[in-house]
Amino acid sequence: MTEAPNTPERARLQQAINLRLTVLGFAPLGDPASIAWARLSAPLLARQHEQARLQPVRLCPVDERIQAYLDRICAAGGPAPRLPERTFLLDLPGLARELSLPPCGDTAASPFVKSYRLRNGILHNPASDRRTTKGVFHIADGGLPVPDDKLAVPAAAFARLLALALRPDPELMKLPFTAGSADEAACFVSLLLRPLVVPAVPGFIGEKRMEIRFFAPGSLVSNLDFVEGIFGNAGDPWLPEHDAALEPAGWTGHTGCVILAPHLVSATKRELGLPPHAEATERQRRDGMCWTRPDERYNGGSAFKVCARDAGGVIVTLIADNYYGYCKKEVKTMISYSANLFGLAEEEHSGGALVYPAYDLGE
Repeated sequence: MTEAPNTPERARLQQAINLRLTVLGFAPLGDPASIAWARLSAPLLARQHEQARLQPVRLCPVDERIQAYLDRICAAGGPAPRLPERTFLLDLPGLARELSLPPCGDTAASPFVKSYRLRNGILHNPASDRRTTKGVFHIADGGLPVPDDKLAVPAAAFARLLALALRPDPELMKLPFTAGSADEAACFVSLLLRPLVVPAVPGFIGEKRMEIRFFAPGSLVSNLDFVEGIFGNAGDPWLPEHDAALEPAGWTGHTGCVILAPHLVSATKRELGLPPHAEATERQRRDGMCWTRPDERYNGGSAFKVCARDAGGVIVTLIADNYYGYCKKEVKTMISYSANLFGLAEEEHSGGALVYPAYDLGE
């Protein structure tokens, strides 16, 4: 790797990254001044870690809302998998981009993505570039009705997929920023979005936004860089000023969650609790939610998205791929979901066109 020029903005972001690495218990690296500053704060952070260890583990408010929904829909099969409690939180714009490459290098590579530093920014090349949606959209039973053109997933199978999604391979968790260092950091990264659902109409209604949390294994931080570049960064979800529930006038009341989990393509139908072919219902057979061989992979081992949602206003999606387009489209889908539940808003995918029937009675 070649030595990359360090601009003042990059130096600032590296300082912010090193501080956050230290908070998570990892070693800082990169700019010597940044490392010294992080080490200076280490005793204070060590005390904070110990105080946190003695307290009950908590999730931030938006994650608590998501977790409460997961607890409810997974209740029949036992305790629900728990969202990550300690993540590298992308609370500043630009952190995701700087995390996607080593501080003194211009390239990073993994089985899922290759990243390069260019004169005008950073180029990310995901391993796959999807152009089809056949067999991609799966929806968990138990919430809103599953459309006939989508694949219906038993709730118990969704719970097992969720548990697997939150247990990725350690290699998948490694942050590109620390690649090649003596102490490589491995963790989830997370991002808060507040996309616009209802534009403001003066004298009629103020703007309304929903809240969405993104979680990704560390090596896929470039996906969050892509999403942040489109929908913005809503800051630290722990801070009251970023808690949608404390600003009800500007919140649709709806919450989304996206978890990137490309490793789910290796899951087998049997381990997910799907029935054998002889015991399956007609729709399960049609949708492929049953197996004839014990080693048969879910969805044939191909990429997919599976979501759980109901009329209560929470939607959780697992994406078994790292294709950037799926991440962008899932946010748009969640905006549509929120618009449909809230009302008084055009569905995001409608394109903004008003169409009326017309008749030619002259012929």
